Amino acid sequence: MENEHSSVKEFYGNKNVFITGATGFVGVALIEKLLRDIPQIATVYILIRAKKGKSVQERLQELKQNSAFRRLKEEQFEKRFEKIVPIEGDVGLENLGINEQDRQLLIDNVHVVFHSAATLDFMQSLKETTNINLLGTRRVVELCKQLNKLQALVHISSAYANSYLTEVEEKLYPAPDDPEKIIDLTETLNEEALSKLEADILKDHPNTYTFTKHLAEHEVAKVAAKFPCGIVRPSMITAAWREPKPGWTISKNGPQGFFMGASKGILRRLPLDPSIIMDYIPVDVVVNAIITTGYYVNVLKKQNGDKPGELQIFHLTSSTYKPFRFEMLINKMNDYLHDYPLVSAVWYPKLKLVKSLTLFRLGAILYHFLPGFFLDLLTRVMGGRPILIRLHKSVWNSLNTLEKFIFTEWHYSNKHTMALAKNISAEDQERFFLDIAELNWDEYFENTIMGVREYLSKESPKTLPAARRKDKILLGIHVAVQLGFYYGLWKIFMALFGISNAKAALLLPIAYALLNLI
Repeated sequence: MENEHSSVKEFYGNKNVFITGATGFVGVALIEKLLRDIPQIATVYILIRAKKGKSVQERLQELKQNSAFRRLKEEQFEKRFEKIVPIEGDVGLENLGINEQDRQLLIDNVHVVFHSAATLDFMQSLKETTNINLLGTRRVVELCKQLNKLQALVHISSAYANSYLTEVEEKLYPAPDDPEKIIDLTETLNEEALSKLEADILKDHPNTYTFTKHLAEHEVAKVAAKFPCGIVRPSMITAAWREPKPGWTISKNGPQGFFMGASKGILRRLPLDPSIIMDYIPVDVVVNAIITTGYYVNVLKKQNGDKPGELQIFHLTSSTYKPFRFEMLINKMNDYLHDYPLVSAVWYPKLKLVKSLTLFRLGAILYHFLPGFFLDLLTRVMGGRPILIRLHKSVWNSLNTLEKFIFTEWHYSNKHTMALAKNISAEDQERFFLDIAELNWDEYFENTIMGVREYLSKESPKTLPAARRKDKILLGIHVAVQLGFYYGLWKIFMALFGISNAKAALLLPIAYALLNLI
């Protein structure tokens, strides 16, 4: 093991890299890390598509405004943006939608490919996920075969690609089906016919996302003997632990999304068993693994007599190494929401975890839909666009699809990742940290809630004093509404059962206890 310099930085010096999925959560963080920590890198080619009437150059300018790059700008490294070269294209199109001139540019220059593009929608049809996740990966692999200087392909997969298992190793599992058969079905059948076959095709896979991500890994495995390949499998990717700033996020998936809803006071119940392990991994750890994997598979090639070694697979997971359960946070979660409240909150935040979907649905009617109806009505009267009922309906309709991911505990081995973390120089261990042993979950989620406030809800830390004053006002309103609600129940009990005030009052604790269950 080398201890005096960064072998990873040295490897990427004067190299040209190509990134798909560059505008996504991981892609943006990857670009930021490459530009900030590997200034010797030559060019960062990014696949980007023109959309919504905006050219590729306009989308590149938007990308540069992403909050991920604030640190880069603060440290006065903006000139490094010149290293980014946009390539117009789309993984969902034949030949990645890249024109001949740009394709030749990549063929002549690219040394490392990071394939991050994917559709993450669990509800999406098999036709679309096959085109993006499976065929998209095949198209990237086909490009890699043509690259004259290729030294590494790193494919960003998912730990949930094997979600039909609850104990998962860092190895390639047998393909769930013949990819050619799946591709043929999606190209010949319409959506309705394909939907009827979907359950039989997926078998033990919970959705089309995990199924096609699993198949995509085999596309990479097919070329592992031709050039160095690595697969990185993150679990649920969450806000940054350390870089570019603690708590940084642009993703509304997972805990970031429900903290955002809870901080606004509109999400009050969450279907989640606090006793089961939730496998979360910070985005900066994932990015470090992607970069390190590109370096490492090339090292193995050199050690193997300049021949590609075996396909390398790394889990970026916490379940078997640094497990997190919400019971560790349950007594602090609401405190954090009130320590860092929102000026834009519509109600007093109070989030409760519910262990069953049945109880959650009952609670959602009372705590989500009824308040949502009145708040949407008020919004409409004030000339705004009502969205709460639509939002809660969307969550309601997705519950059956998400149930397995909400209430299943997976155990992912990360022995290969930990071995990699120990096998790089001390400098690289510090700069491209992979080991989460020192991660403090309480501190991490406090930073996450602050990050959600700043980066997702777009509220500056300067607004905290005003937000805290509003939080106290909302508390007063919340208590008043609760008192009014139980006073109303008391009157209803007297009217319905013809009982005295005292007897009706005795029923209130029972009603409170029952309502508290949901």
